[in-house]
Amino acid sequence: MRSLITDFVFPSASGMPSFTKLLPLLASIASLSESKPLSQPSVVFAPLKSTTPGSAQNIVVDYYGDVDGELTITYATCDDAAASIVSAKQRIGQTHVGAHPLARRHEEHENRRPSKFVWLTPAEMSGGCLHAFLDGELIGKSEELVVAKRYARRQERKSFVDVAGTDSNWFDGVAYLQQKQPDEVFVASAKNKSFGILGGGISGLATSLMLDSVGIHNWKIIESSQRIGGRIRTAYLNGTSPDEGQYHELGPMRFPYEITDSETNETFPFNDQRMIFQLADVLNELNADKEELHVKFIEWIQSSPNTPADSPFRRPDGTIPSKTEIATDPAYKNTIAYGNATAVEEANAALDEFKGLDAERIKMYATNIFKAYKQAKDDGMFDYSEVAYLRNKLKYDLNTTDEVGQSHIYWPMWEYETVYFLASKWVTIKGGLSRMPAAFEPLVKDRIQYGAKINGLHWNENNKTISVSWKPTGSEPYSTPDSIESFDYVLNSVPLNLMKFWTLPRYSSLLKRAIDRILFANACKVAVQFKTRFWEHLDKPIIGGCTRLYQPNLGQICYPSWQVNASGPGTMLASYLSDYEATVACAMPEAEHMAYIKRAFAEMHGEEVIEENWTGNYARQCWEQDEHQAGAFTMQIFGQQTLYLPAFYQTEFNTVFIGEAATFTHTWIFSALESATRGTVQLLLDMGLVDEAKEVTRTWMARFIEV
Repeated sequence: MRSLITDFVFPSASGMPSFTKLLPLLASIASLSESKPLSQPSVVFAPLKSTTPGSAQNIVVDYYGDVDGELTITYATCDDAAASIVSAKQRIGQTHVGAHPLARRHEEHENRRPSKFVWLTPAEMSGGCLHAFLDGELIGKSEELVVAKRYARRQERKSFVDVAGTDSNWFDGVAYLQQKQPDEVFVASAKNKSFGILGGGISGLATSLMLDSVGIHNWKIIESSQRIGGRIRTAYLNGTSPDEGQYHELGPMRFPYEITDSETNETFPFNDQRMIFQLADVLNELNADKEELHVKFIEWIQSSPNTPADSPFRRPDGTIPSKTEIATDPAYKNTIAYGNATAVEEANAALDEFKGLDAERIKMYATNIFKAYKQAKDDGMFDYSEVAYLRNKLKYDLNTTDEVGQSHIYWPMWEYETVYFLASKWVTIKGGLSRMPAAFEPLVKDRIQYGAKINGLHWNENNKTISVSWKPTGSEPYSTPDSIESFDYVLNSVPLNLMKFWTLPRYSSLLKRAIDRILFANACKVAVQFKTRFWEHLDKPIIGGCTRLYQPNLGQICYPSWQVNASGPGTMLASYLSDYEATVACAMPEAEHMAYIKRAFAEMHGEEVIEENWTGNYARQCWEQDEHQAGAFTMQIFGQQTLYLPAFYQTEFNTVFIGEAATFTHTWIFSALESATRGTVQLLLDMGLVDEAKEVTRTWMARFIEV
């Protein structure tokens, strides 16, 4: 038998053994030795710093002697004379360990004796001890527990749950564990299980980082393309490198950083977006010796006064007037003729009143997206689109409803993006957003399978594993056999719409409907390189900024915010169309589409300057036609989010769903990071690794919340 002294003696600063840390442990062992010799089976509890009522906690134990049989752990008074399983305040759980035949389920643990257990503490606690029983006989007792208050009323920094709220619809770990049978989650799993991360987008990459951070390293990413980043995709035109500045984004572009109240002049940050900056800090620390992989932020110019603006009018030279000209020159004023102008005014006012985006609510959206989500849900924002609210709730006529609400807009009135676009400051990543996934490459390089297009998930009932079947991307589809890899768990970030053609386990009706029915919008982005940055040298210079044009139909245009007034070529986002318009644009042959864009730019800036600067270098991305995505982002129609989101908060067939579709915000990188955090926490709780789940939550969700 191991020596208790040698196992628990710690060196002091002088190098000599220090026994001060042993005193509580030796006291616990001594209490056991009063009733039985140390050669008898015994369990020693690792000290708990404090115990919080109504929470999930891990209990860690060490074994001595032959602990073989039915192990039961209870919470009870510290009185040895009254200690029994029957009289305990709470039977925490029981399992079989060691040489007992039923302990085979614990083969992953040393000597089939798990050392970590899950405790869902009672809502009311008043001290007491943990007790360990082997076949009904007491073999171990903890020191008296220190019971902490649920939440301190005064503290310099509030916890995540204090701020987000247990009913904010962020993942509630305690409620998640409470719905399971006690003994089902009593034993914590070993960390050497295998994990498949499906998809190498930012949610899959972030999940791998979070797993590594809590000591789980046996994971593998399966990615269908030959790159990581998913929908983060920077186009570097004409074979240039990131530092040459000849790029623009074909996926996400920027991050709202802060917002200023125009009345009070108060400035406050977008707290959810801080996760991106935190991720950059972590990656930069991991790549401390690789300067070329560091993620750095620069300012993004979202609005500029001289950008062309949507108007049916033209300047005397035939070019499109600027935003400032339209706002200040009566000659460019475009008065819309409504069927019933009074009804339109009333309908717009009714929508504004229902949305309630006053200064206080805007601040709430920016500083606490969790609280804002709960408020929007409580207010019924997810029950209606604008059209459904105007037509079905307020009973406006069809024409007024269509004039105000636009009948093709089907998403709910969850206004987080509206608030994002009120930002007074934006930032982006120097050299392009693809620099962020590039920073993951050293972490994942030996644990990723590229070019593996998944076609199915298969549940193995005999050993409770999940198999992933895939073929090499681009392989001959008729005769190429499937490759099969099995994992204990998979974390699935693949876009749900691709899964419609997979073979899947018999997921619940709700989850299957979520996979089948959640919609993905299309997007078409075109980046174009010009010989010079001519727009910065016009009579009315354009310095950065984005605008929208539907006459001609280019959608969003963004002039570059980097290398302003540099000599040489320049690259801009020449067209960003979404949804129906993107479908039409993507149906055009590329040459036809580019000719249209060239003509539109001639209309904007004059034919001569465009002819002089046109290089023919471009990159076009049609996300709906991308075989690895089949869509640009999730666009859940009203009602779907409330119904389907809870389906992703349950683990079925050892599958955890992550990705921007499985979150309460969509289309932004924060969405993917939030889902990765929730999915990692969910997985860790499934495994009973409560301490690790708390660490992930503290690190990735609580850190950016300021109160």
